[in-house]
Amino acid sequence: MNARRFICTLLVAFSFFGARATHIVGGEFTYRYLGDTVEGVAGPLSMYSVSLSIYEDCLNGDMGAIAQDNPAYLEAFENDGTKFDGYFFDTPEHYDSIFYSNAEQVPVNFSNKCVNNVPKTCLLKKTFVRTYYFPHNSTGYIITYQRCCRNCSIQNIEDPCNTGSTFYCTIPAWPMTNSSAVFKNYPPQVICLDNPLDYDHSATDVDGDSLSYKFCVSLNCCGGPGGNSRPIPPPPDQFPPLYYDSVTYVSGYSSPQPLSGFPPVVINPVTGLITGTPDLEGRYLVTVCCSEWRHGVLINTSKREFQFVVAPCTKVVVADIPQYSTDPNTYIVDCSNYTVDFVNTSTGGFAYDWNFGVPGIASDSSSAFEPSYTYPDTGTYLVTLVVNPGTTCPDSISRLVKVYPYFKADFADSGIQCPGDTLDFTDLSSSTLKPISSWKWTFGDGDSSFLENPGHVFSVAGTYNVTLISENVRHCMDTILKQVLVERFKPFAGNDTMIVKGESVRFNATGGVNYSWSPGLYLDDTSVFNPQGTFPDTGTFNYVVQVASSFGCYGVDTIQVRVVGQSEFFVPDAFSPNGDGKNDVFKPIAVGYKSINYFCVFNRYGQRIYTGNSFEEGWDGTYRGQRQDVGVYFWEISFMDRDGKPGFLKGEVTLVR
Repeated sequence: MNARRFICTLLVAFSFFGARATHIVGGEFTYRYLGDTVEGVAGPLSMYSVSLSIYEDCLNGDMGAIAQDNPAYLEAFENDGTKFDGYFFDTPEHYDSIFYSNAEQVPVNFSNKCVNNVPKTCLLKKTFVRTYYFPHNSTGYIITYQRCCRNCSIQNIEDPCNTGSTFYCTIPAWPMTNSSAVFKNYPPQVICLDNPLDYDHSATDVDGDSLSYKFCVSLNCCGGPGGNSRPIPPPPDQFPPLYYDSVTYVSGYSSPQPLSGFPPVVINPVTGLITGTPDLEGRYLVTVCCSEWRHGVLINTSKREFQFVVAPCTKVVVADIPQYSTDPNTYIVDCSNYTVDFVNTSTGGFAYDWNFGVPGIASDSSSAFEPSYTYPDTGTYLVTLVVNPGTTCPDSISRLVKVYPYFKADFADSGIQCPGDTLDFTDLSSSTLKPISSWKWTFGDGDSSFLENPGHVFSVAGTYNVTLISENVRHCMDTILKQVLVERFKPFAGNDTMIVKGESVRFNATGGVNYSWSPGLYLDDTSVFNPQGTFPDTGTFNYVVQVASSFGCYGVDTIQVRVVGQSEFFVPDAFSPNGDGKNDVFKPIAVGYKSINYFCVFNRYGQRIYTGNSFEEGWDGTYRGQRQDVGVYFWEISFMDRDGKPGFLKGEVTLVR
């Protein structure tokens, strides 16, 4: 049957005639099918008893606001939004309102005697009951109760002071009948911060329907364009179509995740058990939906809205095993050996009872404060620690231990270790438990890879710290670092040179271990780093040397030999010692001269600021480590020509920067 839903909605208001009604902390609807009656004016009638329960803070709440919760205004509609003015069991003059049938103080539901600062609480449950006679139809019915607004201190929704609530449950259309599920326990009034929560929020169902549970969306109110809230619902004949908009959750919260916790606070969809460890103090709006399934078809969803008040609790005894793994509720993932050393961070204890979780044996226990235990095999074990067992105030904690030795990261590289060439990296990690599932490579030059066996190009020579972090399917993880040398390869043929016809020059290439010169004209050997060239004619001769390094790197460089017919002497008239590698040194250039006796430079005051005695040396523009000023300087040079005859030259040079 395509049954429309009969929806019961509750809007609990925290303000009334201008006063903030922070006394209401939750509410819920239930209903019971009472059977059918004889035909009435509109035909056969189904009887339903509908109960509305409101939870009020009778310790800190405004007593005037609590009084204004009575009566409750109930609105009845068919499920298509049509106003239902039909049959009630109570008096006609109060068809839109009903006074509560009873009020009771809810138990604290906090019985831990080992907490020494239990906050004072008072929770009042006020219940309103009405019996309806519904004509059989194909749509079902809607009953509403709305008020605004919520407790201003709620932390997980936006603007709670101006936000209302809407709750709903469903009754299917005729001929299906149903009684709603009923939650078994009251919500706890106080939850201890950073302490495990274990609360049974399950329900019972007299029809034997299958039940499922989830955290669901909390609904805003009220009816009307834009979801405008109102302190009191208007009379039934003015009530507009219903609006069921969600409240706006603060960033980081949602209906499936209404409060923060580690481990997260969750509800078991089968058992209704709420577990987790709240880790942020405050007041949080929570809605639980209990869905009823009949023959695999959803026939109703009952909702309970309440507030979790998370407060610091000082426990006399606290059992604690730290969590060193990122896996949920896991003490450690040990991938190195079978022996686990346990750390005990409990407080207030004087006796300890450890159970290491090995099934089928009784010897996996210890009374030591921080024991060690060697597990018989790989696997996941639930370890339990009871502090002060058998006393009035014990405490306990359970954590998982995952034992999966052995795991070791390793890798190798292959290829030519030269700038610009590809090096291939191969994962050699070993693991008892396979497969290895993830890899993270960092190559030391800012690049990384998540491939199992990546290739990588180092563009610059140097020594690089290459790191591999590998991990297997059980989250065993290891890190290895190796240094990879990329050769600083720079082939060099030597400096260009100038000689006189008939002379010889000795080449001096560097950068490798093997050399090959071309062309071979005038060279005595083309396969050595330092061949000798003898040039019988003038001209300009260009040579290329191919250099191979010990790493297998290859490169080329060129050198030019200029051969002139007679000796020449050249001294530049300017130089620029600015560190750009061009004309940074002032020195004479001589071809066909035997040696220099001296080469001197003077400043304008006649002070000698440089002296050299080699064609290879020159002045760098400094004197006693200080840079000299821009300007004109004077030089003198004394030399011996190729026949041993002395000579002398002098001149000036301009220093520019």
